Amino acid sequence: MNCPPDFRCPISMEIMKDPVTIVTGVSYERKNIEKWFFVYNKKTCPTTMQCVESFDMTPNHTLKRLILAWKEILLARPSTSSSMPQPLIKHDEMVSLFTALESSPFKVSSMKKIRAIVELGDETKSDFIRSGGVEAVVGMLINQFDNSDFVSFQACEEALGILHLLPLSKQDEKSFQLISKPDPMRSIAIILQRGSAEARFYAITIFRKIAKTGFNWNPLLEDQGIDLFKSLLELVYDGICNKASSYALEIHFEILSSSKKSRLKAIEAGAICILIELLPDSNRSKSEKMLLLIKLLCESPEGRMAIVDHSLGIPVISKTLLQVSNLATKLGVKILWQVCNFHPTERVLEEMLMYGAVKKMVTLLHLEGRLSSTKKKVLEMLKMHCNSWRRHQCFPCDLKDYLGVK
Repeated sequence: MNCPPDFRCPISMEIMKDPVTIVTGVSYERKNIEKWFFVYNKKTCPTTMQCVESFDMTPNHTLKRLILAWKEILLARPSTSSSMPQPLIKHDEMVSLFTALESSPFKVSSMKKIRAIVELGDETKSDFIRSGGVEAVVGMLINQFDNSDFVSFQACEEALGILHLLPLSKQDEKSFQLISKPDPMRSIAIILQRGSAEARFYAITIFRKIAKTGFNWNPLLEDQGIDLFKSLLELVYDGICNKASSYALEIHFEILSSSKKSRLKAIEAGAICILIELLPDSNRSKSEKMLLLIKLLCESPEGRMAIVDHSLGIPVISKTLLQVSNLATKLGVKILWQVCNFHPTERVLEEMLMYGAVKKMVTLLHLEGRLSSTKKKVLEMLKMHCNSWRRHQCFPCDLKDYLGVK
């Protein structure tokens, strides 16, 4: 569509529906500039980069009428076959943008235009990949990241806005190989730490797609250390959006399950503390993912100690039994079994009794299958610590015969 440039919002490059003008005289789509000011807390004009002291927005009724009139003319115009197919027009525009990308001082605008073309559909997306778009965008991402100015960092964020639209599967091996190299992955990891909310979502989406290919995270972990886990945990804790939080948990699992050394870094970054605090208010899916991560971390002495030392550790795990799902109950039993085996302190055993874990384990003896691994772990714990628990009135006395204890 040959749309007049002034009809497009400079932030999203989409045709405006509710244009407003700010103090610098530039017009934007209302929701985009409001997000810029009030969600991202920016104090500059996105186009001119001038500092603004007033966030007042004036509806641009004239521009809105012009856009509506232009749309009416388009609708009234009879459809005629163009001499050049639309994808071909977009191909030429895209290639010219690639060519000028390295030397252009307006990299942010160029990246937005490329993204607008890629978003048109699968055909333009495939054309982007075939035409060397991934090489051009990844190259710019690496080269610009060494610059410390704000505009260069914003250009890198826009680059992720394009790359996160790509499938990045092993079927598209060339794109995957380009993005999964150390330098691009390092840039993505840093944007995950310091980028805007939107850019961090792009980064976590790219990481999730790469994680599904069996990617080796060790080189990135060696480079970023616990900072990578801190940025992932921050996404989980902040709850920018449910998808971002869920993706961060999935990437955590991929990293922790592939490397035991990485678990110490996650614990050092505060993973146990954050997961325990978020668990009570999480939905079923997130609770299961969090419990799975806690179970992995509890396989190390440091992880078990982190659970024991946290004032809510045993109470929160106890609460999940028989309350969230079958999977959550099994994971909860495994976590308590790990703690009971290696750290059966008096406080731990009292908290298990006080917060209902023992009562629920007794219930599980009747609910679980005869030879289930969960039931076996429950029996082990009850036999091991029966003498401590049976002194309390809430412990069923008739279980002594069942457990074979005196």
